[in-house]
Amino acid sequence: MATPLRRASLFCLLLVLALMARATWLAVAKADEYAGNPANARLTIDRYAQPLGNILVGGQPVTSSIPTEGTLAYKRGYTDGPLYAPVTGYTSQAYGSNQLENLYADLLDGSDPRLAGPVDRVADRLTRSRAPGGDVVTTIDPAVQKAAWDALGGKQGAAVAIDPATGHVLAMVSTPSYDPSGITGRDKAAGQEWQRLSADQGKAMVNGALRTTLAPGSTFKLVTAAAALEKGLYKDVDTPTDSPNPYTLPNTRTVLTNENPSAPCLNATLRTALQYSCNNVFAKAAADLGEAELKAQAEKFGFSLTKQDVPVRAATSVYPSGMEPSQVALTGIGQFSVTATPLQMAMVSAAIANDGVLMKPFEVDRLTDHSGRTVQQFEPERQAQAVSARTAGQLRSAMVTTVEQGTGKAARVPGLTVGGKTGTAQHGVDNSGIPYAWFTSYAEDGAGKRIATAAVVLNGSKDRDEITGGGLAGPVSKAMTQAYLRK
Repeated sequence: MATPLRRASLFCLLLVLALMARATWLAVAKADEYAGNPANARLTIDRYAQPLGNILVGGQPVTSSIPTEGTLAYKRGYTDGPLYAPVTGYTSQAYGSNQLENLYADLLDGSDPRLAGPVDRVADRLTRSRAPGGDVVTTIDPAVQKAAWDALGGKQGAAVAIDPATGHVLAMVSTPSYDPSGITGRDKAAGQEWQRLSADQGKAMVNGALRTTLAPGSTFKLVTAAAALEKGLYKDVDTPTDSPNPYTLPNTRTVLTNENPSAPCLNATLRTALQYSCNNVFAKAAADLGEAELKAQAEKFGFSLTKQDVPVRAATSVYPSGMEPSQVALTGIGQFSVTATPLQMAMVSAAIANDGVLMKPFEVDRLTDHSGRTVQQFEPERQAQAVSARTAGQLRSAMVTTVEQGTGKAARVPGLTVGGKTGTAQHGVDNSGIPYAWFTSYAEDGAGKRIATAAVVLNGSKDRDEITGGGLAGPVSKAMTQAYLRK
């Protein structure tokens, strides 16, 4: 009997040791994996166990934490939710988070190790507690943001404003928008609101300023003009070009005309061509430059960059490859397969305003702990030398002419130097869609303070004859300019 008992005891001992080893392995080797698993309900409970830190605009929080009943102690709230949704994104007890709420989730919920000192970190591990949530301080100017929102009104569109010298994003507006407060909880109302927003393929939740790519139309003529000057195709913006009017696209019988038949576009200078938005001049210049030259110039402004983070990832603006000469000509006027985000077109004007230097656009100035101590400061960062200072000065001069005497008159602001470029982009089969109205600009006051903007309106009018970049998008840029430079 002794031998069977010993064997049974040894077997039981081995089972206990195996169980202990398994438990130790799960508690130590797999702890981080299980703790970080999205299916772990404890993560959500911990995240909402205390008030979240805030996202600040103009030094004031546009977020809050609202006490609730149940296992989740708090839920997120938003001030002027639709206005700032393209900046904050949302964080929801049921549907996760996006944009700044997602990128800085650890800071906001207090789990970022930078929020506590060494002694606090040890204490927090022992008590399973977190430091108070930190804050995200944005570069958004509330006056500029509100001005763009009001100017867009009920129209579908987007607008971006940038400080050319620093790259700070001053405004980022997308319409239609939504109120993130409606989806932060886990109740029936939040579920119904989520379903309503999702039914429209989530369009209201898309940040159109960063994520929507559209044909930029004639605003792209700034890129074409930059390439022509940089390559030496024309000495300056006042040199007559070799531009037949009308212009027949290379290797085709397709004749490209101008919107205004009476405009002086025959062999026009680049200044006059920007002033009257002459298609023949820029299509001919694009064909003369060729795909490689124009693509290289576009990429210096930020086109084709797959990782444009502000810090939210922006969609890639595309200058196409592998084209026929006739297609290259069309890209010179921002058509064919050229696409751009509003952010991208604001970057073009920002580089021109900043003597050709493109600063990396960024919408977060710093991260702080709950007491305001800075835990990370984001410094201005040079992204590229898009064009020479001379070319930038030439383009600024021509853009001012466009606003003062040409198609951009709607953006004029008395007492300020304003330069811009209009655009009306065709799209759809045989151009059957309602054209997009674009405007991009730069402006400065007498003290050297500057702003660069871009705005696009997608449904400004059902009457195609009433759709112009200057008439629909120009006032949006003007509103942002006034709000920033007329404080």
